Amino acid sequence: MGGLGTPELILIVAAILLLFGGKKLPELMRGLGRGVKEFNDAKGEA
Repeated sequence: MGGLGTPELILIVAAILLLFGGKKLPELMRGLGRGVKEFNDAKGEA
């Protein structure tokens, strides 16, 4: 995954939880998933 190991991923997740809080996280992930799906759909049409 681009040189990211387990400690780095844990640190990133902890930072995201501190910034956004636990209640906001599912909404953020849902939006990110939609964005990735739309990007892949648009990439497939080209």
